[in-house]
Amino acid sequence: MYAVVLNVTIHDPEAATRALQSQVVPRASQARGFVTGYWLAMPDGTGTSVLIFDSQDAASAMAEHAQPPGDFITFDRLEIAEVVASA
Repeated sequence: MYAVVLNVTIHDPEAATRALQSQVVPRASQARGFVTGYWLAMPDGTGTSVLIFDSQDAASAMAEHAQPPGDFITFDRLEIAEVVASA
């Protein structure tokens, strides 16, 4: 399995939450090879998403098409990592 790890800066938490629920989660969960996803909001106004895919190709495809849902979020860093353990 492979993870797409995305760090963001959240400029408008309410707009970001609405877009997350109405656009981002539905789109991600329907992506080819999607296994599970976690979207984390930190107290400092940043966030981290960890999306797990069944293959490196599926993770890469998601990463290539990732775009902020609006100007209320800035993508800071996006990486693909191999999942080496889970519990």
